[in-house]
Amino acid sequence: MISGSLTALVTPFKDGKVDAAAYQAFVDWQIRSGTNGLVPCGTTGEASTLTRKEHVQVVDLCVQAAGGRVPVIAGIGSNNTRTAVETALAVQKSGVDAVLAVAPYYNKPGQEGLFQHFQAVAQAIDIDIILYNIPGRSIVDISLETMGRLAQIPNIIGLKDATSDLSRVSDYKAICGGDFIQLSGDDPTALAHWAHGGTGCISVASNIAPAQCAKLHKLCAGGKFAEALVLHEKLDRLFKDLFLDASPAPTKYALSLMDKMQPDVRLPITSCRQSTKDAVVAAMKMAGVEL
Repeated sequence: MISGSLTALVTPFKDGKVDAAAYQAFVDWQIRSGTNGLVPCGTTGEASTLTRKEHVQVVDLCVQAAGGRVPVIAGIGSNNTRTAVETALAVQKSGVDAVLAVAPYYNKPGQEGLFQHFQAVAQAIDIDIILYNIPGRSIVDISLETMGRLAQIPNIIGLKDATSDLSRVSDYKAICGGDFIQLSGDDPTALAHWAHGGTGCISVASNIAPAQCAKLHKLCAGGKFAEALVLHEKLDRLFKDLFLDASPAPTKYALSLMDKMQPDVRLPITSCRQSTKDAVVAAMKMAGVEL
């Protein structure tokens, strides 16, 4: 089952290209540190600035480095249904376990358009799909009714919810069923999301603190919420300060301090301000991350 701490992987760049060696070493370190699953080519992976060739390359690199040790859920998001289908077919050939399909952004489709978009992806591939609802970026919000319809499609198995609306967890469980996987898309709400009935988080902070995030989710899975709260409080500043500037610039800066990769990002994302760098270093120390 897809659950626990799943890292929304950054994509390392060097001299304007994907840094394949750094990426595969990073994936291996993530798994050895306890990460329960990997999500390449999402928002944090700067997928919107990758070429189609680079997108497939990054997924291939992830699958190869993971070696079947943890699930790989590849981002295939697009506001063009045909492109989303083509990308899903391409990463299926790479050997991923599932795909992460975001609500189409910019076009502002209605609920029927959303349903048909995801249905088209589901019908095109043989692997599982995790839906991704993030109205703050996509503008559109997948309604409860539409989510219930989508949950009837056999290979749509769950949801990454980045609305921060914890009341939705119970609503989704009621309409989609208890087996429908519910993952938080926001580190700050992950603990509470578990308490409401969720099963994990697709995390940005786990890029930096994979062992700590994996421990947090293991405690939640075991119902040890008091212990999880203590760890959450140590991680809280990291959860939040990684977004003081446009993501993933702060995360890549932190990883450069850890000698995992260069801090390079692609426009329109720019490097961190000094104030953000200072805050991130302080948050890393609070979280117990070795510099």
